[in-house]
Amino acid sequence: MNLNEVNQDIHGHRPRKRLGRGVGSGLGKTSGRGHKGHKSRSGYSRHPSFEGGQLPMIRRIPKRGFNNVSFAPYVVGINVGTINAAFAAGEEVCAKSIRAKGLVKLVCDEIKILGDGEVTKPLKVIINRVSKSARSKIEAAGGSVELVRAKRTPRQRVAALKAAKQS
Repeated sequence: MNLNEVNQDIHGHRPRKRLGRGVGSGLGKTSGRGHKGHKSRSGYSRHPSFEGGQLPMIRRIPKRGFNNVSFAPYVVGINVGTINAAFAAGEEVCAKSIRAKGLVKLVCDEIKILGDGEVTKPLKVIINRVSKSARSKIEAAGGSVELVRAKRTPRQRVAALKAAKQS
């Protein structure tokens, strides 16, 4: 074999199959679909997970084990720019006051203050979580940040839900 013969029979595009063009073409009559059955019919398409009548993998795999959705705390973020616009200078910013002003409407376990925006007035922030940039902006404006734990952890919430179901 020579180097000039290596790629000789490799072509970029394979010509399309010309179906139903007579018996002599090899793809006449049934056009390569065989006889009868679903796959011979027009409009046939099978589901990607179909395994030829065998029990599908999604039904063979056991569905049990750990899922963190019910245990992980649901945290809602709010930016310092939004808080700066909603609260007056020297006002106390806590989860209750944030909800009262309508800044957070979702039911959540914790609220986190994020650093997008500017702080122009001193605020006393008492919250569950705060980012480093948000803390530095609040303290640079003459405010203070105090972290408090959430009243109920997600594990306690799940335990309470289980107890409520049993009783």
